Amino acid sequence: MTSIRQGRKDDLPRALELIRELAEYERASHEVSNTLELMEKDGFGPMPIFGFFVAENDKGIVGLSLYYWRYSTWKGKRLYLEDIIITEKERGNGIGKLLFDRTMQKCLEEDCSGMMWQVLGWNEPAIRFYKKYDAKLDDEWTNCSLERNQVEKLVNSSQ
Repeated sequence: MTSIRQGRKDDLPRALELIRELAEYERASHEVSNTLELMEKDGFGPMPIFGFFVAENDKGIVGLSLYYWRYSTWKGKRLYLEDIIITEKERGNGIGKLLFDRTMQKCLEEDCSGMMWQVLGWNEPAIRFYKKYDAKLDDEWTNCSLERNQVEKLVNSSQ
């Protein structure tokens, strides 16, 4: 039996292991620069910016759902699901559904206007999963980002 509960600070080492496992699955291990120290500060410091749920069974923590809040100028407060991660050996056992359902409940508890997330275009199992919920899959928007070193360079060059 798998249970879902709010993540705690002492869950962070396992959470980071799962994050690294996901990065490997997504062929991007080299992209992970997060640390336990950062996660402690960002999730459990004076101004937490994320929360998470863990899926736990007799094998320990086998999955997580990490979320935070964003603000839409059109829609107001939204819950952003950053990742649902299930360890490889436990995939296909309904754990993703348990985590997704609990995250949707959090969206309602926090009086959000909705929930958002991303899925890689090649991740067919995840896409099929989200389609079961009748989720809107939007290919109109393009993701944009700047890494810290880029921001520093740009800010310093404009001064």
